[in-house]
Amino acid sequence: MLTHTVRGGDDVSLHVVETGNADGRPIFFVHGYSQSHRSWTRQFNSRLTERYRLVSMDNRGHGQSETPEDGYDRSDLWADDVRAVLDALELDDVVLVGWSYAGLVVLDYLDAYGTDRVAGVNLVSAISKMGTEAATALLDPGYIDLLPRLGSDDAEESVAALEAFLRRCVHAELSTADLQSMLGYNVVVPPRVRRSLRSRTVDHDDVLAALDVPALYVHGEHDAVVDVAAAEGNAERTPNARLSVYEDAGHTPFWESPGRYNRELDTFVSGL
Repeated sequence: MLTHTVRGGDDVSLHVVETGNADGRPIFFVHGYSQSHRSWTRQFNSRLTERYRLVSMDNRGHGQSETPEDGYDRSDLWADDVRAVLDALELDDVVLVGWSYAGLVVLDYLDAYGTDRVAGVNLVSAISKMGTEAATALLDPGYIDLLPRLGSDDAEESVAALEAFLRRCVHAELSTADLQSMLGYNVVVPPRVRRSLRSRTVDHDDVLAALDVPALYVHGEHDAVVDVAAAEGNAERTPNARLSVYEDAGHTPFWESPGRYNRELDTFVSGL
């Protein structure tokens, strides 16, 4: 595993990791709300590394990246973060993978910079809009109820909410070891960052409608965070898209069913 420090939007320091075949097509994985690059462990430790160059970053405010006081509601900064990693690591013909909240991040980039350096897009359990009635309607009510506690400055309340959130991310029960590992990199994210991440009002459905590269949508049928209707709607509005629904998965199909997900991602990328 190689590590890099990249200066993103507003000169924020971003922690970036990579592994795999240095000569292979790059796949850039962007994680979701309150997570880290460690979310992609079951991809970074898979046979995908034999064919592809796998890259991920800790989003601003997450993991080992810098935690600025503000700016989390600015699409231009998220777009610049992605662009900075592409520039620093010289990633071209890249496949962008966005999980959950990172659907917005990937689409922020595409809206600002287009697809000149992008070969394809894989959105996993992802959202494309936030802050409107239409966007909220695609979120599970139980998850919405958790949001105030996820942003609480009371440590005990915040950690309890994070544990409930992580349990909602999977269809089956989490083992104690997996739950503790996930909690470890979730609690690193300050509550103020989690609050700020929810402060955006943005709609990227038009970006999807104009997308001129292939897209693969992956979603768990039992997603208790983002309803599968989000992926169904996005697949319908995207010109060259395929939808794959995982019947036995929740919000993290790449983690719950890594064998299937890795095979489908391999097939998608190799066909570009």
